[in-house]
Amino acid sequence: QVQLVESGGGLVQAGGSLRLSCAASGRAFSSYYMAWFRQGPGKEREFVAVITWSSSTAYADSVKGRFTISRDNTKNTMYLQMNSLKPDDTAVYYCAADLRGYGISRTLYKYWGQGTQVTVSS
Repeated sequence: QVQLVESGGGLVQAGGSLRLSCAASGRAFSSYYMAWFRQGPGKEREFVAVITWSSSTAYADSVKGRFTISRDNTKNTMYLQMNSLKPDDTAVYYCAADLRGYGISRTLYKYWGQGTQVTVSS
């Protein structure tokens, strides 16, 4: 089992940057598939990015080229570097984890953090 805690959200102007962190407690962090999802106002929770245990990555088309997902297994932490932020990126950002595999569906992930708010002003 793993517990996830996000941090790093906040208010930023369009074009700015933020780095989100997801700290994990529990065993075998390096074995987990880790992902970021987000849920904007009135929207469904959507996939943002995923990183495998071997650090292969995949991104939603809407963030490709602007966001970078990474992990530091020595610190049990995953990151999301967000650059060139847009008002449409405003959402609560969640980290998620699972041992079994990965994909873009939220149903694939068993463990979730509580979320961190990102607000991008125009």
